[in-house]
Formats: sequence, C-alpha cells, structure tokens
Amino acid sequence: MKGFWSLILHSHLPFVKHPDYDYFLEEHWLFEAISECYIPLLLNLERLEHEGFDFRLTFSLTPSLCEMLKDEHLMEKYTQHILNRLELCDKEIQRTKNDPNVSKVAFFYKVRFEKIYDYFENVVHRDILQRYRMLLERGKIDIITCAATHGFLPHLATNPKAVEVQIAIGVQSHERTFGQKPQGIWLPECAYFEGLDEVLERHEIKYTILDSHGLVFATPPPKLGIFAPVYSKNNVAFFGRDNDSSKQVWSSKEGYPGDVNYRDFYRDIGYDLDFEYISPYISPDGTRVFTGLKYHKITGDSNYKEVYDPQAARGKTALHAENFHFNRVQQLSHLETLMERPPLIVSPYDAELFGHWWFEGPDFLYELFKMVEIHKEIKPILPMEYLAQYPKNQVVTPNPSSWGDKGFYEVWLNTQNDWIYRHLHSMADRMEKLAKTNFEITDTTRTRVLNQMLKELLLAQSSDWAFLMTTGTAMEYSVQRTKEHISNFNKLSSQLEEGVKFEFLETLETKNSLFDFVDFRIYA
Repeated sequence: MKGFWSLILHSHLPFVKHPDYDYFLEEHWLFEAISECYIPLLLNLERLEHEGFDFRLTFSLTPSLCEMLKDEHLMEKYTQHILNRLELCDKEIQRTKNDPNVSKVAFFYKVRFEKIYDYFENVVHRDILQRYRMLLERGKIDIITCAATHGFLPHLATNPKAVEVQIAIGVQSHERTFGQKPQGIWLPECAYFEGLDEVLERHEIKYTILDSHGLVFATPPPKLGIFAPVYSKNNVAFFGRDNDSSKQVWSSKEGYPGDVNYRDFYRDIGYDLDFEYISPYISPDGTRVFTGLKYHKITGDSNYKEVYDPQAARGKTALHAENFHFNRVQQLSHLETLMERPPLIVSPYDAELFGHWWFEGPDFLYELFKMVEIHKEIKPILPMEYLAQYPKNQVVTPNPSSWGDKGFYEVWLNTQNDWIYRHLHSMADRMEKLAKTNFEITDTTRTRVLNQMLKELLLAQSSDWAFLMTTGTAMEYSVQRTKEHISNFNKLSSQLEEGVKFEFLETLETKNSLFDFVDFRIYA
C-alpha cells in the first residue's frame, strides 16, 4: 500500500418548496439532482457492495437538502416528474424510430428512467435517506453535517449567535435524520475564519475540510503539508483538499468531464425540438428548460455535435478511472519518500458534479473503487478512520479561506450582493433580543410566530443566494427569495405587537416548513 485516499462528496441544494404551484422551475434543481446524481450514486454503491467490492467515502448531506428529501409534497412532485419523463421517453422512441443511432439513445433513457422510478417508488419507498443510513450503519460511508441552511459563516459572524445557531441546528438536524451525532462537518463553501473551531468544538465536531491554502498558510505551516490532517488548538481536525486530484475531475477543460465521448450537458431536446411537441414537458409558461434527454456527445468546440453513444462513454469511464488510479499511485509513491507515515490524499467535490454536470461521473466512481480494490495500492479511508490510526497530529492555527474563486470571501461579498448583509445582521440581532425577552413565554401562538421568524432568518442566510447573485445564475429568483424571507421576518415581528394574522402564518408554516423541531430560544 502506497497511502490513503479519502473521497468526500458535498451534497447540497437550497431549500426550495412552492406548494402553491403545480410546477415551479427551481424545484427541478432537486428533481434533476435526484435522477442524475443521488440515485445513480446509491445504485452504483449498492452494486459494488453486491459484487463484493469494498469502498469508503464520505457524504455531506446538508440539513436543507435532507429536509427536502423528507418532504412529502416535494417527493410526490418528484414522482410526477419521473412519470412525465417516462411519457416523454415513449414519445421519443416513436419519434426517433427511423434513426437507429438516436433511437438507441432514446431506449437508453427509457430504461434508465424506469430503473430510477422503480428504485424510488418500490425499493426506497420515496425515502432516499434510508439508503444513506443503511450504508452508514454498515461502515461503508460516513455522513457529515453542514450549517443549517449553508450560511456563509464568516459573513454572519458579526453576530456570533448567528454562527452558533447555524452550527447547532445543523447538528440537531443530522442527529434527528440519521440517529447519531455527526462527527464531521462540511463548512459551507469550505469557509473558515479564526475562532470558528471554538464553535465546532462546543458542538462535538471532530473534523472538517479546508481548501489547500487553509492549511498551507496555517501558523505554523504544517510539516506534512496537506497530506496529513492538523489539529487546531481546540482539538478540531482539519483535512486539506488536494488540488491535483480535484482538478482531474472537476475541470471541464482539463479534466475527464471534457472528453469528447461524454454527454454534452447543454444540448437538450427541451431546447432543440419544436415547441408544440415539447411544450408538455417544459415549463407551463413556455420557458424552455432541460428535460434530461440529451442526444449529443461533447464532440469538440464547434457547434457540430455527434450522436451520444452511452456504451462508448461507459468505456471511457473505465479508462479515466485507470488514469486517476495511476496518477494517485504515482503521487503517493513520491510522497511516501518524504513522510514518516503513509500519506493521505483528500479529494472533496460537489456531489452534483457526478451525474448532473458530468453525466458519467457515477460510473467513473464505480470503476475507480473496483480498481482500487483490485490493485490494493491505495487504501480508501474515512477521515475518522484515519484519525483513529494516527491520533497525534500537528497543532496549527488554520488560515481564513474558502474554496470559492480566488480562495477567500469575495464571491459572497461584492457589489452584486453586499446589500443583503445589513438585513441579515439586523435580523440576527432582533432574533437574539426577542429570544431573550420571550424566553419564559408559554403562549403557543407567540411561540409559533417566533419559531417561524427563526426559520425565515435561517433561509435568508443561505449562502446560495449571494453566490447566485454573483454568478448571475437564477439571479432574479435569488434576489426575490432573499427579499421574501426578510419581508416575512419583518411582518412576523410586527405581528408580535399588532396581532397575528393566522392565514399569513399558516401559509409560511406550510411553504417554509423545514426544521419542525426548532425552538426560537436557541437564539438566547
């Protein structure tokens, strides 16, 4: 064995639920992730287990994502979404029957969606989280938590209680979902600021992950670089992201996903086919959207695209898994000559990269874990397993950092989104004051209002809105969501003094229904 490898997949989406609409575009972020990422990954892990191949990987499943995966309304909508796609597949098989190459891909999608539907309805009975729990209990994976709504903690720290509550509710949510306390946490956007480890230690968090410069620029610099964890003075372990292994997978230009044989993400029949034909399968207002049926491979940089060949693409995943394995063996072989213990390579990615952005990604991981098991030169390991084997590590002060563009905080604080923070800070101050002055109340209506105010604050704090404002993706929706939660919070605050409007309160309780266990007193 040359050394250890730790794969970490960060699974996250912001809480999006619109029960007053039969169809809402942004809910499809979740539906696409289930169909293209979460279920394919689970199916391949269960296949590995059935075939006798060992594996280890860590999932972060954020509290906001788990709340959506547990929501009956959203899961019913997802079922209708898959049935809609199966109907489209049947139409496509008829439409393409005179073109053998395209028809083959249409059949491929039909079989794929049938398998996903059967797994969701008949195997997991609409409860995807139970399969994660099963793998967790078998020791194959670790599941770590995140801040409650993925709030960007450095920019919330103006009010320390805002950071504390994001962490505390994240831990509580994880324990209620998975039946055990989390040992690790994925810091939203891998964003660390000095002193955050004190909060993590208070909530019994044992480890987290930083981008490489969070460790490289630590004080003092780690003697083993990013190839072994370090401890902070508060006894929280920090693992550093390896840039080489990361870039090979996430880079669409330099990495595997850009191979000409893989499926082109952007060429979708939702945009390519006649409007009258495709209209039942896109947005009811006529907005063209992705359907998930894509018939072209990347091919090259020109507009010309060849027909996608699923079998050829699957063959490429095996070759790329072999290449990834070879590169890690070479990397570990070099590192082991420089270290007194086996080196550790940590490879964290957004889970949605595997399947959504890189359609063949789940198959790549399947092939890779098989290769690792066969050759036995690399040992997959969970972070806590590594700490159990090597409990003594250097103590440093990690460097403030994130895994965003330029490595620090600019993505979440710039001229596109800076307006949100005066509201988030004043809301947190207001929430803390109200929690203290109402701590002893027994009035159930007032308690409901205060609990919903806390939920609106948490939802407004989601880092996704600031991020999307920066990138310009779904910017209008992100601004609208942020303003909506600010407005909801302020209206509820006014109703504490002026009288509760129950219809308004009940609407919010139904729509923004996450974390039914929260108690506003946590802000005290």
